[in-house]
Amino acid sequence: MKIIHKTLFCAAIIAAAAVPLAAQTSLNNAVSNVNTTYADIADLVTEAPIAVDLQIRKVRKLPASQSFGVPENIARVLVEADVVTLLRGPGGVAARQRFLVDLPKDARGKIPNLKKQRFFAFASPVAGRSDMLQLIRPDALLPYNAQTNGTVRSIVEEVVKPAAPAKITGVSSAFYSPGTILGEGETQIFLTTATGDPFGISVVSRGDIQRSWTVSTSEVISDAVPAPQRGTLLWYRLACGLPRQMPADVTGPADSGNAARVVADYSFVRAQLGQCNRTRPLPG
Repeated sequence: MKIIHKTLFCAAIIAAAAVPLAAQTSLNNAVSNVNTTYADIADLVTEAPIAVDLQIRKVRKLPASQSFGVPENIARVLVEADVVTLLRGPGGVAARQRFLVDLPKDARGKIPNLKKQRFFAFASPVAGRSDMLQLIRPDALLPYNAQTNGTVRSIVEEVVKPAAPAKITGVSSAFYSPGTILGEGETQIFLTTATGDPFGISVVSRGDIQRSWTVSTSEVISDAVPAPQRGTLLWYRLACGLPRQMPADVTGPADSGNAARVVADYSFVRAQLGQCNRTRPLPG
C-alpha cells in the first residue's frame, strides 16, 4: 500500500505543477451542484482521455508530509471508487480505481463527505497501473445527476466519432466574393485546428439583411452543414474556439470594402453562436 500511495503522490505533484494554484478556487464546483454549463462539461470531456462514471467507496485524508504545496484551506485526499461505467478510455480500466483529489475545507476544517456519492471523473491514466487515475484538473469531478449524465454521455458520443470537429486554434484566411447582383455575395473563413483537419465557415448574403451560414469540417464543400444548435459539440468548438474578433492580418487591406464585409460577416456568425458561458476557469 505504501508503494501505491507513493505513486499516486508523485502523479499528483506532476498534476499540480501543470495547473495554476488559482484554479483551486473552482474546487467547490467538484463537489456541489453549481451551475455547470455545457461548455464546462465539454472542456473536461474533450481534454480527458478517460471519462468514467463511478461511486465513491472510501476517502482518506493524506498527512501534511504527502500534501506539499497544498494551501491551508485545501485537503489532499486519496479516493477509492467503484467504476459504474467506463464512458471513454482506450484499453479500459480496472473495476476499482484510486486517485488523488484536493478538496476544500469548511470553516471548521472539515472536508465534504463523498462516501457513496456518484461522480463523473475526467482523468489521464497512470503508467502501468489500470487501477489508478490522475485527474486532469483539480475540479475534474462532476456530481452525478440526470441532466449531467445526459450531457456527458452526449458529448462523449460525439467526441469519439471519426468525423468529430477538431479544436479550433485560429483563423488562417478569409475573403469575400461579391455576387452578380448588388448585395449578394459569400464570405469564406478558413480555420486552423489542433489536428490539422479542415474547418471552414461560409456566410452567404442575399440582399443587405438576409444572411445564412454553414460549417464544413471536410475538404468537400458540399458536405457543409447548417449553423449548429447550441449544446452540440460543433457549437462548442465554434463558440468557445473562435477568436472574439476577426484577426486583421487575414482580411486583406484595411481600406478594402471586401475586408469590411468579412469582418461584418464574422461578427454575424459570432452573434449567432452566442456566448461560451463557463463557471469553471480554464487552467493557464
